[in-house]
Amino acid sequence: MTTQTPLTPTEFPPLELHHWSWQGHQIGYTVQGEGQPIVLIHGFGASVGHWRKNIPVLAAAGYKVFAIDLLGFGKSDKPLLPYTMELWQELLKDFWAAHIQEPAIFIGNSIGALLALMVLANHPEMAKAGVLLNAAGGLNHRPEELNLPLRFVMGTFTKLVSSQLLGTFLFNRIRQKPRLRRTLYQVYRDRSAVTDELIDLIYEPACDPGAQKVFAAILTAPPGPRPEDLLPKVKQPLLVLWGEADPWTPITGSKLYQDLAQQAPAQVQFQPIPDTGHCPHDERPEVVNAAILEWLKELQN
Repeated sequence: MTTQTPLTPTEFPPLELHHWSWQGHQIGYTVQGEGQPIVLIHGFGASVGHWRKNIPVLAAAGYKVFAIDLLGFGKSDKPLLPYTMELWQELLKDFWAAHIQEPAIFIGNSIGALLALMVLANHPEMAKAGVLLNAAGGLNHRPEELNLPLRFVMGTFTKLVSSQLLGTFLFNRIRQKPRLRRTLYQVYRDRSAVTDELIDLIYEPACDPGAQKVFAAILTAPPGPRPEDLLPKVKQPLLVLWGEADPWTPITGSKLYQDLAQQAPAQVQFQPIPDTGHCPHDERPEVVNAAILEWLKELQN
């Protein structure tokens, strides 16, 4: 049922990759440690390996840590499907039923944070608590969120990436390692965190068969539910961490969470992380790991 292969270079403790069959597709995941379950959900273009600096620390603190490659990313299969946030929510629900079967702490970055919020709101039996890292407001921008020129630019770009003639050419340019590095320099405040290892973690899955068509399908997918519609249904404790220097999901978009933290501090905590970009768990793992473990300790008291 499972296979094991090395997942990361030797800079960090190697993660063992397992495979689980879901609806005829192979899903990559890793698990480490024993204790209260934690589920880590990566963001767009990332994978299990993006949590390589967090999994060993959380596991050593007495938690059973799962990280999963969403369908279409990482070592999971890349079929051409109508990708939606709801599809991945169904994947997480079935993964939980197969491997966990008790309330877990769901931790996500970017669209992974939105997925974690969906699980807390829609499947409370699965979730004891949640941690959101630079939470995305949707899988894609809603048209009304963009000014007219930017709406035109984004619409043109998605059409080109999806086209039969130019899609593969554009995707091959986007996934080039130097271009990936320049993109990550935009979203990581600390450029020393943009290592060759990180570039490889993003580049290698982008070379898989089907990666270009999945990329195009996700870019044209619906944005999914709004956080402001999900949050009233969330009753579990919530920790929201936000890199203050994030250009993709600017901290100005966190006002909803900051207001909740002021209104209901016993349920919601908000913590900005200075001089940090879109992926604080990878850029400032020592800060994020400490904040999560301290918050989990408070929950147990």
